[in-house]
Amino acid sequence: MSSYTWQTSSYCAQGEACLNVAADATGVKVTESSDPDGVILHTTPEAFATLTHALKTGSPSPYIDVAHAPDGLVRVGGVVTTTHEKWDAFVLGVRAGEFDHFGQGAAR
Repeated sequence: MSSYTWQTSSYCAQGEACLNVAADATGVKVTESSDPDGVILHTTPEAFATLTHALKTGSPSPYIDVAHAPDGLVRVGGVVTTTHEKWDAFVLGVRAGEFDHFGQGAAR
């Protein structure tokens, strides 16, 4: 696994089987737990804050697109693909405020 300190939602069914979120001086990273060294969505704290706000309010995210495919997969930012179960666990964590600190200081 990469050198980032990844955080997952406490709602993930199987420990780290979920979307992973990390941050460093260059911004916020999002990846799928089954591929933590593979595809990583790199975004700003501001864009991540708008995503979490959108998930809490049921509105669309203006910067990070979330597409739900008929086969049950969810594509985040056109980069990261995950299952709807992992996505749902991530959303529950977002709604519980578990990822708010990644967008702190960001204007919404």
